[in-house]
Amino acid sequence: MTERNGRWGRAAGVPGLPALNKGGQARVLSVSCTSSGNCAAGGDYQASGHSLGFVVSEKNGVWGKAIAVPALVALNQAGPAGVTQVSCRSAGNCVVGGSYSDSVGHQQGFAAIEKNGVWGQAIEVPGLGALNQGVSAAVTSVSCGSGRYCAAVGYYTDSSGNFQGFLDSETNGVWGQAIEVPGLAALNQGGGAAALTVSCASAGNCGAGGDFTDGVIVDGGYGDVQGFVVDEKNGVWDKAIEVPGLGALNAQFDVQAAFTDSISCTGPGDCLAAGTYGQPYSWAFVASEKNGVWGTAIPVPGLEKLVTGRYAEIGTASCASTGNCAVGGDYENVFPGNDTRQGFADSERNGHWSNAVNMPGETALSRKPGFAEPMAVSCGAIGHCTAVGFFTDGHNHLQGFVTQGS
Repeated sequence: MTERNGRWGRAAGVPGLPALNKGGQARVLSVSCTSSGNCAAGGDYQASGHSLGFVVSEKNGVWGKAIAVPALVALNQAGPAGVTQVSCRSAGNCVVGGSYSDSVGHQQGFAAIEKNGVWGQAIEVPGLGALNQGVSAAVTSVSCGSGRYCAAVGYYTDSSGNFQGFLDSETNGVWGQAIEVPGLAALNQGGGAAALTVSCASAGNCGAGGDFTDGVIVDGGYGDVQGFVVDEKNGVWDKAIEVPGLGALNAQFDVQAAFTDSISCTGPGDCLAAGTYGQPYSWAFVASEKNGVWGTAIPVPGLEKLVTGRYAEIGTASCASTGNCAVGGDYENVFPGNDTRQGFADSERNGHWSNAVNMPGETALSRKPGFAEPMAVSCGAIGHCTAVGFFTDGHNHLQGFVTQGS
């Protein structure tokens, strides 16, 4: 479904996807646009008994046919594969990342590059196989800055069976060697870490975030899960740090589990991190970085006035410029004999957050038992953002929604 001049067109099936999707299960999981009518999308479909990844490109307002990610079938020998995220730097020049299963059933991470409208072959992320001494690795997020530059992040399993986070970057069509997130091993005393999100404002200037397990021993011998952020400046990654103030927020809960789920950067050292903390009664946070200095994480303002249940979670964040951002997520409401999940949105204008509100128009769409969740938000200009997601209609069927804020 495409918006032009403020009006949304009719939703349509992805061209060519039914021919690939022999197993009857397909999902579009990510989309990236660089200009009006020039986008790329990716996801997964089922064939030969397991899932595989596809990509599809739009040029001048016309969508081409979905194709299997070139060479991914050859890489994927023993299980599921799929595209996690796509990011484009210009029309017809994009990157996708995801995971596949190798010949012994271990999960590995892949990337593929589109150049001038032609998708190249999927390859294992260079260096990731050497890092991944265990059974599981994947690309979780990709982002392209200006010029011929993109970054990819994810996780792998080291020789001790611990999960670690990695970073990699691509310039002019050539991937560098994946590296462990600098400084993350020192934070990750409990053996569980992953880079979950990355955003590039320009070539060599990106931000990433995720989670790690600290050394505090809790029930079962595991540490508390905490959120981290890390900056890249002029092509060099700094050391990962715990999100300032997030540990204090997380400590309010019996089970501490915090994650930086989404990051959006508008310039070198100017980013917004957003995510979730606490279990089982989780809450949502935002933290802003300005001129390379991260501020203290705060709970999403006004959210407590909406939530009558046990949790609130952020899933997506986007900034039009420094201090002008939006986030979206979902929360639980409890009614007599009925629990619902509702979507919320909050926006920042000139560095000041408003109070969270129900996703506009969602209440009229969703019916009890309600279930609604925004999946992505994107801000094209200050005060002009669009959110997409899904809801449960009056027949208890899942449907998609789109809403715009100003």
